[in-house]
Amino acid sequence: HEKGAFTDARDRKRGLLEIANGGTLFLDEIGEMPLGLQARLLRVLETKTFRRIGGIQDIEVGLRIVAATNRDLKREAQEGRFREDLFFRLNVVPIDIPPLRERPEDVPILASFFVQTFNRELGRAVRGFSPEARELLRGYHWPGNVRELKNVIERAILLESSDVILGSHLPLEVSSRKATPAALPDDVADFEPRPLREVELDYIRRTVEHFDGNKSKAARALGISRQTLRDKLQAADAEGGENPTRRGQIPATLARS
Repeated sequence: HEKGAFTDARDRKRGLLEIANGGTLFLDEIGEMPLGLQARLLRVLETKTFRRIGGIQDIEVGLRIVAATNRDLKREAQEGRFREDLFFRLNVVPIDIPPLRERPEDVPILASFFVQTFNRELGRAVRGFSPEARELLRGYHWPGNVRELKNVIERAILLESSDVILGSHLPLEVSSRKATPAALPDDVADFEPRPLREVELDYIRRTVEHFDGNKSKAARALGISRQTLRDKLQAADAEGGENPTRRGQIPATLARS
Protein backbone atom coordinates (compact mmCIF):
# COMPACT_ATOMS: atom_id res chain seq x y z
CA HIS A 1 0.00 0.00 0.00
CA GLU A 2 0.96 3.61 -0.44
CA LYS A 3 1.68 6.00 2.39
CA GLY A 4 -1.58 7.51 3.65
CA ALA A 5 -3.77 4.94 1.84
CA PHE A 6 -5.69 4.35 5.07
CA THR A 7 -5.48 5.09 8.77
CA ASP A 8 -2.08 4.16 10.24
CA ALA A 9 -0.54 3.75 6.77
CA ARG A 10 2.37 5.99 7.70
CA ASP A 11 4.80 4.48 5.20
CA ARG A 12 4.73 2.72 1.87
CA LYS A 13 4.74 -1.08 2.31
CA ARG A 14 5.53 -3.74 -0.26
CA GLY A 15 3.05 -6.58 -0.68
CA LEU A 16 3.65 -10.21 -1.60
CA LEU A 17 3.46 -9.59 -5.34
CA GLU A 18 6.15 -6.96 -5.15
CA ILE A 19 8.34 -9.02 -2.81
CA ALA A 20 8.06 -12.08 -5.09
CA ASN A 21 8.88 -10.08 -8.23
CA GLY A 22 11.41 -12.05 -10.25
CA GLY A 23 10.75 -15.23 -8.28
CA THR A 24 7.92 -17.57 -7.24
CA LEU A 25 4.81 -16.85 -5.18
CA PHE A 26 3.16 -19.84 -3.47
CA LEU A 27 -0.58 -19.54 -2.87
CA ASP A 28 -1.82 -22.23 -0.50
CA GLU A 29 -5.49 -23.31 -0.48
CA ILE A 30 -6.32 -21.13 -3.45
CA GLY A 31 -9.72 -22.81 -3.62
CA GLU A 32 -10.71 -20.76 -0.56
CA MET A 33 -9.99 -17.43 -2.31
CA PRO A 34 -13.09 -15.21 -2.66
CA LEU A 35 -14.33 -14.63 -6.21
CA GLY A 36 -13.57 -10.91 -6.02
CA LEU A 37 -9.96 -11.55 -5.12
CA GLN A 38 -9.74 -14.18 -7.85
CA ALA A 39 -10.61 -11.50 -10.40
CA ARG A 40 -7.79 -9.30 -9.14
CA LEU A 41 -5.30 -12.18 -9.29
CA LEU A 42 -6.40 -13.00 -12.83
CA ARG A 43 -5.75 -9.41 -13.86
CA VAL A 44 -2.22 -9.61 -12.46
CA LEU A 45 -1.55 -12.83 -14.37
CA GLU A 46 -2.89 -11.45 -17.64
CA THR A 47 -1.46 -7.93 -17.54
CA LYS A 48 1.63 -8.64 -15.42
CA THR A 49 0.88 -5.45 -13.53
CA PHE A 50 -0.72 -4.50 -10.23
CA ARG A 51 -1.55 -1.36 -8.34
CA ARG A 52 -0.82 -0.69 -4.69
CA ILE A 53 -3.71 0.19 -2.40
CA GLY A 54 -4.03 3.95 -2.56
CA GLY A 55 -1.84 4.12 -5.66
CA ILE A 56 -2.61 5.42 -9.13
CA GLN A 57 0.23 3.85 -11.10
CA ASP A 58 0.42 0.29 -12.44
CA ILE A 59 3.57 -1.56 -11.38
CA GLU A 60 5.03 -4.22 -13.64
CA VAL A 61 5.76 -7.58 -12.04
CA GLY A 62 7.21 -10.82 -13.36
CA LEU A 63 6.78 -13.90 -11.23
CA ARG A 64 5.75 -17.55 -11.29
CA ILE A 65 2.63 -18.67 -9.40
CA VAL A 66 2.49 -22.04 -7.66
CA ALA A 67 -0.94 -22.76 -6.17
CA ALA A 68 -2.17 -25.61 -3.99
CA THR A 69 -5.63 -26.79 -3.03
CA ASN A 70 -7.41 -29.82 -1.62
CA ARG A 71 -10.47 -29.12 -3.75
CA ASP A 72 -11.41 -30.27 -7.24
CA LEU A 73 -11.02 -26.86 -8.88
CA LYS A 74 -12.39 -28.06 -12.21
CA ARG A 75 -15.64 -29.05 -10.53
CA GLU A 76 -15.60 -25.87 -8.43
CA ALA A 77 -15.32 -23.86 -11.66
CA GLN A 78 -18.14 -25.80 -13.32
CA GLU A 79 -20.37 -25.13 -10.32
CA GLY A 80 -19.52 -21.44 -10.20
CA ARG A 81 -17.48 -21.40 -7.01
CA PHE A 82 -14.17 -20.73 -8.75
CA ARG A 83 -13.48 -18.59 -11.80
CA GLU A 84 -13.12 -20.81 -14.84
CA ASP A 85 -10.77 -18.38 -16.58
CA LEU A 86 -8.47 -18.31 -13.54
CA PHE A 87 -8.58 -22.11 -13.31
CA PHE A 88 -7.32 -22.49 -16.88
CA ARG A 89 -4.74 -19.76 -16.32
CA LEU A 90 -3.33 -21.64 -13.31
CA ASN A 91 -3.78 -25.20 -14.57
CA VAL A 92 -0.75 -25.17 -16.88
CA VAL A 93 1.36 -27.85 -15.19
CA PRO A 94 -0.92 -29.70 -12.75
CA ILE A 95 0.68 -31.98 -10.16
CA ASP A 96 -1.66 -34.38 -8.37
CA ILE A 97 -0.38 -35.56 -4.98
CA PRO A 98 -2.23 -38.62 -3.60
CA PRO A 99 -3.63 -38.34 -0.06
CA LEU A 100 -1.41 -39.64 2.71
CA ARG A 101 -3.57 -42.73 3.24
CA GLU A 102 -2.60 -43.89 -0.26
CA ARG A 103 1.15 -43.59 0.40
CA PRO A 104 1.74 -45.00 3.90
CA GLU A 105 5.42 -45.50 3.08
CA ASP A 106 5.79 -41.70 3.28
CA VAL A 107 4.41 -41.46 6.82
CA PRO A 108 7.62 -42.48 8.69
CA ILE A 109 9.71 -40.17 6.52
CA LEU A 110 7.43 -37.19 7.10
CA ALA A 111 7.05 -38.01 10.80
CA SER A 112 10.84 -38.08 11.26
CA PHE A 113 11.13 -34.78 9.41
CA PHE A 114 8.58 -33.17 11.73
CA VAL A 115 10.41 -34.53 14.78
CA GLN A 116 13.60 -32.84 13.60
CA THR A 117 11.71 -29.63 12.85
CA PHE A 118 10.03 -29.41 16.26
CA ASN A 119 13.21 -30.46 18.06
CA ARG A 120 14.81 -27.30 16.66
CA GLU A 121 11.81 -25.08 17.29
CA LEU A 122 11.04 -26.32 20.80
CA GLY A 123 14.55 -27.10 22.01
CA ARG A 124 13.82 -30.80 22.43
CA ALA A 125 15.91 -33.91 21.70
CA VAL A 126 13.32 -36.54 20.73
CA ARG A 127 15.13 -39.43 19.03
CA GLY A 128 12.22 -41.00 17.20
CA PHE A 129 9.36 -43.45 17.66
CA SER A 130 8.77 -46.73 19.42
CA PRO A 131 7.88 -49.66 17.11
CA GLU A 132 4.27 -49.47 18.33
CA ALA A 133 3.99 -45.75 17.59
CA ARG A 134 5.51 -46.22 14.15
CA GLU A 135 3.01 -48.99 13.38
CA LEU A 136 0.08 -46.85 14.55
CA LEU A 137 1.18 -43.91 12.42
CA ARG A 138 1.45 -46.11 9.33
CA GLY A 139 -1.91 -47.76 9.97
CA TYR A 140 -3.95 -44.59 10.49
CA HIS A 141 -5.95 -43.25 7.52
CA TRP A 142 -5.01 -39.54 8.01
CA PRO A 143 -8.16 -37.72 6.85
CA GLY A 144 -6.33 -34.44 7.52
CA ASN A 145 -3.33 -35.52 5.42
CA VAL A 146 0.11 -34.04 6.13
CA ARG A 147 -1.25 -31.20 8.27
CA GLU A 148 -2.85 -33.71 10.65
CA LEU A 149 0.38 -35.73 10.87
CA LYS A 150 2.33 -32.56 11.62
CA ASN A 151 -0.14 -31.60 14.35
CA VAL A 152 0.06 -35.07 15.94
CA ILE A 153 3.87 -34.97 16.09
CA GLU A 154 3.94 -31.43 17.45
CA ARG A 155 1.42 -32.29 20.17
CA ALA A 156 3.35 -35.39 21.23
CA ILE A 157 6.60 -33.44 21.52
CA LEU A 158 4.94 -30.58 23.38
CA LEU A 159 3.03 -32.65 25.91
CA GLU A 160 5.38 -35.57 26.59
CA SER A 161 8.80 -35.44 28.25
CA SER A 162 10.12 -38.75 26.88
CA ASP A 163 12.88 -38.76 24.27
CA VAL A 164 10.93 -41.40 22.32
CA ILE A 165 7.35 -41.00 21.09
CA LEU A 166 5.30 -43.98 22.30
CA GLY A 167 1.96 -45.27 21.11
CA SER A 168 0.35 -43.89 24.27
CA HIS A 169 1.58 -40.41 23.35
CA LEU A 170 -0.57 -40.36 20.21
CA PRO A 171 -4.13 -38.98 20.25
CA LEU A 172 -7.07 -41.33 20.64
CA GLU A 173 -8.13 -41.22 17.00
CA VAL A 174 -4.71 -42.54 16.00
CA SER A 175 -3.97 -44.98 18.82
CA SER A 176 -7.44 -46.56 18.77
CA ARG A 177 -6.85 -47.80 15.22
CA LYS A 178 -4.57 -50.51 16.51
CA ALA A 179 -5.92 -53.93 15.63
CA THR A 180 -6.92 -56.32 18.38
CA PRO A 181 -4.85 -59.49 17.81
CA ALA A 182 -7.40 -61.74 19.49
CA ALA A 183 -10.19 -60.56 17.19
CA LEU A 184 -9.06 -62.75 14.30
CA PRO A 185 -7.25 -66.10 14.15
CA ASP A 186 -3.50 -66.01 13.54
CA ASP A 187 -3.39 -69.33 11.72
CA VAL A 188 -5.70 -70.60 9.02
CA ALA A 189 -5.55 -74.03 10.66
CA ASP A 190 -7.22 -72.53 13.74
CA PHE A 191 -9.91 -70.79 11.73
CA GLU A 192 -13.47 -71.73 12.58
CA PRO A 193 -16.23 -70.04 10.52
CA ARG A 194 -18.67 -68.01 12.59
CA PRO A 195 -21.72 -65.93 11.65
CA LEU A 196 -20.68 -62.42 10.63
CA ARG A 197 -23.11 -60.95 13.16
CA GLU A 198 -21.39 -62.85 15.96
CA VAL A 199 -17.93 -61.73 14.83
CA GLU A 200 -19.10 -58.11 14.70
CA LEU A 201 -20.56 -58.25 18.19
CA ASP A 202 -17.44 -59.90 19.54
CA TYR A 203 -15.31 -57.14 18.05
CA ILE A 204 -17.63 -54.51 19.52
CA ARG A 205 -17.36 -56.19 22.91
CA ARG A 206 -13.57 -56.21 22.82
CA THR A 207 -13.49 -52.57 21.76
CA VAL A 208 -15.78 -51.48 24.57
CA GLU A 209 -13.76 -53.50 27.06
CA HIS A 210 -10.63 -51.74 25.79
CA PHE A 211 -12.18 -48.39 26.72
CA ASP A 212 -13.46 -49.59 30.12
CA GLY A 213 -17.10 -49.45 29.07
CA ASN A 214 -16.99 -45.95 27.61
CA LYS A 215 -19.42 -46.14 24.68
CA SER A 216 -18.47 -42.77 23.22
CA LYS A 217 -14.79 -43.71 22.95
CA ALA A 218 -15.63 -47.17 21.64
CA ALA A 219 -17.94 -45.77 18.96
CA ARG A 220 -15.29 -43.28 17.88
CA ALA A 221 -12.69 -46.04 17.61
CA LEU A 222 -15.08 -48.21 15.59
CA GLY A 223 -15.86 -45.34 13.23
CA ILE A 224 -19.58 -45.33 14.04
CA SER A 225 -21.86 -43.03 16.00
CA ARG A 226 -22.66 -43.68 19.64
CA GLN A 227 -26.30 -44.20 18.67
CA THR A 228 -25.32 -46.84 16.08
CA LEU A 229 -23.29 -48.67 18.70
CA ARG A 230 -26.20 -48.55 21.10
CA ASP A 231 -28.61 -49.79 18.40
CA LYS A 232 -26.36 -52.75 17.61
CA LEU A 233 -26.21 -53.76 21.26
CA GLN A 234 -29.97 -53.36 21.69
CA ALA A 235 -30.62 -55.39 18.52
CA ALA A 236 -28.39 -58.15 19.84
CA ASP A 237 -30.29 -58.04 23.11
CA ALA A 238 -33.60 -58.39 21.26
CA GLU A 239 -32.27 -61.38 19.32
CA GLY A 240 -31.90 -63.28 22.54
CA GLY A 241 -28.70 -62.95 24.44
CA GLU A 242 -26.16 -61.94 21.82
CA ASN A 243 -25.63 -58.58 23.49
CA PRO A 244 -22.32 -59.01 25.34
CA THR A 245 -23.56 -56.83 28.19
CA ARG A 246 -26.05 -59.55 29.06
CA ARG A 247 -23.33 -62.16 29.13
CA GLY A 248 -21.51 -60.12 31.76
CA GLN A 249 -18.40 -59.93 29.59
CA ILE A 250 -18.14 -56.14 29.56
CA PRO A 251 -18.67 -53.55 32.28
CA ALA A 252 -22.25 -53.09 33.39
CA THR A 253 -22.10 -49.40 32.46
CA LEU A 254 -22.73 -50.45 28.86
CA ALA A 255 -26.25 -51.44 29.73
CA ARG A 256 -27.04 -47.82 30.59
CA SER A 257 -27.65 -45.00 28.13
